[in-house]
Amino acid sequence: MDDSQGLPCLGLVMDGNRRWARARNLPVYEGHAEGYKKLREVLGWARRARIPHVVAYAFSTENWNRAEEEVGYLLNLFRNVLKNEMQKLSEEDARIRFVGDTSRFPEDLQNLMREREASTKDHAGPTLHLLVSYGGREEIVAAANKLLAKGVSEVTNDTFATQLWSHPMPDPDLIIRTGGEKRLSNFLPWQSTYSELFFLDTLWPDFSEEEFDAVLAEFAARERRHGK
Repeated sequence: MDDSQGLPCLGLVMDGNRRWARARNLPVYEGHAEGYKKLREVLGWARRARIPHVVAYAFSTENWNRAEEEVGYLLNLFRNVLKNEMQKLSEEDARIRFVGDTSRFPEDLQNLMREREASTKDHAGPTLHLLVSYGGREEIVAAANKLLAKGVSEVTNDTFATQLWSHPMPDPDLIIRTGGEKRLSNFLPWQSTYSELFFLDTLWPDFSEEEFDAVLAEFAARERRHGK
């Protein structure tokens, strides 16, 4: 597939980093590091396919409940990515957005996220929407509470959508989940209503360009009726 016709937004549920590491008798943090490297690769493939928006599930609200050592490593990895790796994305003219309850992160990480968003907001390249401290149900409840606080008496689909953390991100047309699980696990429940879903057994760090191209080819062949 050589262009993004019919695919303005790609969703990624990047599952399997820890299992990848355990299968190689490595500490789980090695899997997370490989997972980030794979995301950089996939962004390159998406750029080649001219997909303008990529949304990746990087850190869920449930991830805060993992072992303190693992959470600490993830925060340090995120800190390094924000300081160094995302500068490379910025130099490639990519826009970067962070979607989720970012108030739960340490203040230095919040500042780095704001800096990256501000420094890339006018870039013309593809946009990477990173879901961080994100949970779909939590996002919907937060949107409802915003509307209640405003005293809104009537809500439409469109007005509700404007209160979501993800706004104005387009709904994903295609969602790929690696790692063998066949569920979305709180990934964009409002936005994924008409998404085409692809579940792969491959662990995220092993996800290949050939698999990526095969998914895009099948997506292009599907008939999307959006309930009509």
